Amino acid sequence: MSRFRIACLQTIPQPDFASANAEAGELLRAAVDAGAEFIALPEYCGGLVSDGPRISPPAAPEHQHPVLAMLRDFARQHGVWLLVGSIAVSGPGGRILNRGYVVDAGGSIRARYDKIHMFDIQLSERQVYRESATVCPGDAAVTVETLFGCLGMTICYDLRFPALYRALAQAGAQILVVPAAFTKATGEAHWHILNRARAIENGCFVISPCATGPVPGGGHCYGHSLIVDAWGHPLADGGEDRGYITADIDLEAVSRARSRIPSLSHDRPFELVVSARVAA
Repeated sequence: MSRFRIACLQTIPQPDFASANAEAGELLRAAVDAGAEFIALPEYCGGLVSDGPRISPPAAPEHQHPVLAMLRDFARQHGVWLLVGSIAVSGPGGRILNRGYVVDAGGSIRARYDKIHMFDIQLSERQVYRESATVCPGDAAVTVETLFGCLGMTICYDLRFPALYRALAQAGAQILVVPAAFTKATGEAHWHILNRARAIENGCFVISPCATGPVPGGGHCYGHSLIVDAWGHPLADGGEDRGYITADIDLEAVSRARSRIPSLSHDRPFELVVSARVAA
């Protein structure tokens, strides 16, 4: 299907499974009513809570996760595909996995992706984040063939690592997904330009649903969910309010962009030479 309507939900972070289901359910129904055939949810759409620099979202084993179960049922009942941006899944050693899913219109899981890059940064004395304290990172990049083309799966902080997106595009991805809970401070500085850069570099659509508003326990998500075309032009921006955005996608735009600037086939190996410092 080369033409279709996509929606990004812009949800407010919720402290538990029940409120996360209620938050997503209302916006999912609205997006279906707007004609969306593929709906993308943000990172930690199953709940997000912070505890100082640590994140401590509600977690459960995959086969018992009530938010994943609700979303699979919704996809099946309404005949839509979903990008489950991520939920917290019980992992090894008492840590969790920040795991995203692609769910088809029959409610089946088509792909899983565990976030590779951990958000361990210190913006100031008061703004410290240590995702790796509670999250076990993934180690595999993932593409998935869907009714709507080939998707390359990433999550939030991955956005700052362009080699990952290059690998996904060269493996066939036409659409790069970046579900996020980007912080307000880093979002204001870099969100738009990073999303547009990943689209331009790879001749791909970039679909980036981002949570918005305060995080229970502290922190604030940026919002501004984005749908960016393969030439780097934003088709929709969610602003700061809770809600959803839609855009009509034509995958022929990927072929057009890549034929105009075929950089994906122009990569060449090179040797890095580090010059010795010249003595004064």
